[in-house]
This record gives sequence, C-alpha cells and structure tokens, in this order.
Amino acid sequence: MTPAGDSVSLGGVFLHSASLQNAFLHNLIVFGRMLRHAGLDVHTGRLQDLAEALQQVNLAVRNEVYHTCRTLLIHRREDIPTFDAVFDTFWRDHSADSAGLTGPPSQRTRQEPAASSAGLETDADESTENATEPKEDEEEWQTWSDASTLAHKDFSDFTTEEVAIAQTALDRLTWTTGMRKTRRWVPGRGARVDVRRAIARSLRTGGDIVVFPREKRRLRPRPLVLLCDVSGSMERYSRLLLHFAHAMTRQQGHIEVFVFSTRLTNITADLKTRGLDLALSRVSQSVQDWSGGTRIGDALRQLNKRWSRRVLVRGPVVLIISDGWDRGDPEVIRTEISRLQRSCHRLIWLNPLIGTTDYAPLTRGLRAALPYVDDFMAARTLTDLADLAAQLNTIRSG
Repeated sequence: MTPAGDSVSLGGVFLHSASLQNAFLHNLIVFGRMLRHAGLDVHTGRLQDLAEALQQVNLAVRNEVYHTCRTLLIHRREDIPTFDAVFDTFWRDHSADSAGLTGPPSQRTRQEPAASSAGLETDADESTENATEPKEDEEEWQTWSDASTLAHKDFSDFTTEEVAIAQTALDRLTWTTGMRKTRRWVPGRGARVDVRRAIARSLRTGGDIVVFPREKRRLRPRPLVLLCDVSGSMERYSRLLLHFAHAMTRQQGHIEVFVFSTRLTNITADLKTRGLDLALSRVSQSVQDWSGGTRIGDALRQLNKRWSRRVLVRGPVVLIISDGWDRGDPEVIRTEISRLQRSCHRLIWLNPLIGTTDYAPLTRGLRAALPYVDDFMAARTLTDLADLAAQLNTIRSG
C-alpha cells in the first residue's frame, strides 16, 4: 500500500501518486489491446469511460473490476466468453501483487487453451509485434487523458496548447444525425408490394404470381446545417467553435456550414480544405464582417431566401451556435426562425453562455427564438460538445 501522504484512496486503492497512475493507465491500454487482438470492438472512448468508472471500485477485488469492465466494454452476449478468457489471462499476469490493475505484470505463464481459443497471440507473436508496433494506443490515451483535465474548462480560458488538445479530442467524437427516408423505393422488407418485380417474376411461372416481393424506402444520411455566430460578443469562442465545425465537416458528408455577424457567409468549401490552419485562414479571408455586430434575423432571412432550396429541402438537422445577443428586430427573428423550424427535421440552439454564473436567456432575440427551438444546449466546454454528439446520435431515422 502506498503511504497516505503520497496518495489518496479511490475505491479502496491508492492511485494519486504518479507511478501508480501511470501503471494504471498503461495496464488499461494493454488490456484494451488484448481485447482488440481477440476480435472485440473496444475503442478509446470506452476505455476512457472505464477509467472513470474504475475509480469507484476496489481495484484489488477481481469481481468488482471484472463486472465493471464487462458492463462498459461488452454489449453482445456472444462476446462474453471471449472477454472472460482475455480477462482471466490479463488478471493472472497482473496479479503478482494484490493491487490488480495497479500492479506490474508478473512473469508470463504458459497460455491456457481458453486464451488460445479467444484468439490471443503467443508470447513470440506479441513480442515481435510490440517491437514494430507504433505507440498509437499510448498517444491516443494520453490525448484523452489530457482532454479529460480540460473537460469542464471554459473555451474562452484555453491556451494555444489546450486548443490543440481539444481539437484532437473533437476529431475523435462521432457525429451522426440519423437517416432519412427518400422518395425512392428499393427491394427490402417493407410493407409495400413491389408490383413490377412481382409481374416480372410471374413470367417464369406462366403468369401466376407465386411470391409477392416487398420494397421499402431508401435511407440516406440526414444532412446537417451549422450556423455559427462570429460577431464581437462571440469572439472568445469563435475560433474553437470553428475547430468544432471543421471536425464535423471532416466526418459528415452532407453538411453545410455558415457563419454570420451582420450577414450570412457559406464557408463549407473553405472548411473542406486539408489542414486546419489553412482552412481557418481561408475562412478569415472569406468572412468580411468578422467580430462585427449581430443581426440574427437578417442572417436567417438570407438562409431561408437564398439557400433554402439547396440546404433545407432534405429535412436537415440545423445547429445554431450563438449567445443570442442581437441588434435587429426580434419580430424578424421570430418570423424567420419559425420558417426555418418548419423546414428542418430538428432545430438545436447551442449557447456558450449556458452554465456561466447567473446566466438566463433574457435577451429579446432569444425570447423570440426559443419557442421554435427543439433543444437549447450549452457549448462552453468539451463536455458540452460531447453531450451534443450523444444527442445527435439519438436522432431517429425517418
């Protein structure tokens, strides 16, 4: 046991000292690699959740660690036997002392049949691979570890180095907006009979229809429209939120990104430029009203009149990122956002002021807009954007 003066207790095991923390993270990386080698889908995000959960259990008690790991990492019943074999091997090799996950690996013993059946590699194979394998897992985990310390820090307080860490973390989030049904019908298990195929097949049976083939609506990814406020009041947040827009552009095939201050500018092509710095440089050249006043209603009017037939015809999810400060007429906002809400599948307003001290949405523009907004969410920290990703991933197809 580590002296109390050097550490604090987490779930009954002392982990505050740097050496034990490093051993703990290293062992999790090794465990994740063993699971992936066995054919299980274990990505870094799940390991990050597991690291947080394991702080609440006693790491020296095998059953507590086993059930925590299995609950967070395994989601299919058929994967449990493989997981059990890997966990048994891992726990045996890391139980030289009673600390379990915090202890160093013991001398590798002969692999049991269960481990072989799980698809684990032999010592020779593993040593050969480790000699040439890049340390991507360690680097990726280090990025997440750094990002976790910034998870609740306000974007406006980020340093240049912290912005780079946040950008890497944003790149690893998954952004999906569900699927939409198109007008086209395709073969599938739907409720509608495919008459053309039924008649064509009947020619083989002398004109008798023996089978009634079915068809269903074709599904396509639902498009995303992002509107980002770059006015003076949003200056503290604009750059990192553009990093967020760039990350979404790289993942989403159907996305349109606009920025606005006193007028609306489409920057989708600029953000698709390879390299973040070059993309942001092109954005700064394209936007003429950066850090100017704010006219949200006029920007929405331009979107509805000029761009609606191009970006709003397929029922997109629309994200508006703005603090709500506006110099225009609230009635214009009310009219235009109600029109926008009718044209999109879901309208989400992200406000970087949510969560700050004594904040309330009392501006005239926000009071006019909020009745037409489906979700009013924060966009001030990395945790807020992770919550947004989770929210988008729950949007149903239709």
